[in-house]
Amino acid sequence: MIETTRRSLLAGMAALPFVPGMALGQAVGRITRLDPGLDALIDVNSPIEVISSGFKWTEGPVWVKKGSYLLFSDVPMNIAYRWKAGDGARPFLTPSGLAGPIPAGVREAGSNGMILDARGNLLMADSGTRAIARVDLATKKKTIVTGEYEGKKFNSCNDLVTGRNGIIYFTDPPYGLSEGDESPLKQLAFNGVYRVNADGSDVSLIDKSLKRPNGIGVSPGFDRLYVSQSDPEAAKIYTCELAADGSASSELVPFVDFSAEVARKLPGLPDGMKVAKSGHLFASGPGGIWVIAPDGRKLGVISTGKAAANCCFGEDGKTLFITSSDMVVKVRLKVAGW
Repeated sequence: MIETTRRSLLAGMAALPFVPGMALGQAVGRITRLDPGLDALIDVNSPIEVISSGFKWTEGPVWVKKGSYLLFSDVPMNIAYRWKAGDGARPFLTPSGLAGPIPAGVREAGSNGMILDARGNLLMADSGTRAIARVDLATKKKTIVTGEYEGKKFNSCNDLVTGRNGIIYFTDPPYGLSEGDESPLKQLAFNGVYRVNADGSDVSLIDKSLKRPNGIGVSPGFDRLYVSQSDPEAAKIYTCELAADGSASSELVPFVDFSAEVARKLPGLPDGMKVAKSGHLFASGPGGIWVIAPDGRKLGVISTGKAAANCCFGEDGKTLFITSSDMVVKVRLKVAGW
C-alpha cells in the first residue's frame, strides 16, 4: 500500500468506495500514515476486515474476555448483538435499552456506549432509558446505576468509561431525543459530562459547556480525562486533569482539533474512543478512527469509507474492533491496547 500524505488524505478520503451488502471477510478502506510514530502501533498494510454488516447504526463495542466474544449495539433498533468468531452476530439483549412502548419523542431507544466493570458486569449508557445501567452478563438482569442529576432526568446517556476505584465518567448529549435540545422531554438545560461512584452515589457534574459531548476516555494512570465533541462547529477532543479522588482538577481544554477535516467533509464527527495502555488514543473523527499520540499529534487514520462511531480492543488485545455506520470491522495492531 502506498503511503499517502496528509493533503491527499483530506482531499480524497470522502470518496472512499463502499458497496452495501459487502461480503463478510472482505477488506474495506485504508490505513493512512501521517507521522512515523504510527509505525510502532499498526502496519498500514493491515487489512480492515468486515465481520458483520446490515445494521442501522452500530455503537458501543466491548470485548468480553470470559467467553471470547464481542458485544455491540444497534442503537436505533434497540438491540445489542453478540459476535463470536465462527458464529457471527446474534441478538444478545432485546431490548438493549428502553423496555416497553417507546414514548413519542424518543429517537434512539437502545443502549449506546458499553464497557465492562471490574467484576465483569456490563456497564452501558442506556440512551432510551436515559440512564447508566449495569447488566449481569449471566442472567441479563439490568439495574440502574444512576438516572438523574439534581432530581432531573438525564438527556440520553451516550458513552462511558471507568477510572480509579471504579468511578464512572459519562456524557449526556440529547441525541436520543427526536427534537434534541428543543425536546419537551429534556429536563436539563445543558448537555453534561458527569462522574458517579460505582455504586451510583455522588453524581457530580464535570462540565456543562460543551454543546455535544460524546465519546469519553481516561488515561492509563487515571490522571487525565478525554471528551470528544460531535458538534461540527467545534469538532474537537477536549481534556482535563483528574485528581487522586477522581474529580476534575481543571477545566476541559481543547486537545485535538478536527476543524480542517470537517471542512473537507470527511465522513463522521468526533465520537467514541478508547485509550491504549501506551496512552495513545484511538478516537473516531471525520474520516475514521484516528490514532493520536499522548501529546496530541495525529499519527494516522483507519478509514472504512463510512463514519466510525466507536472502537475497542479485543481478542489478545491486538485486535481493534470498529463500529462503523451499518457494519463492524476489525484490524490487527502491532501492540496490545490493554
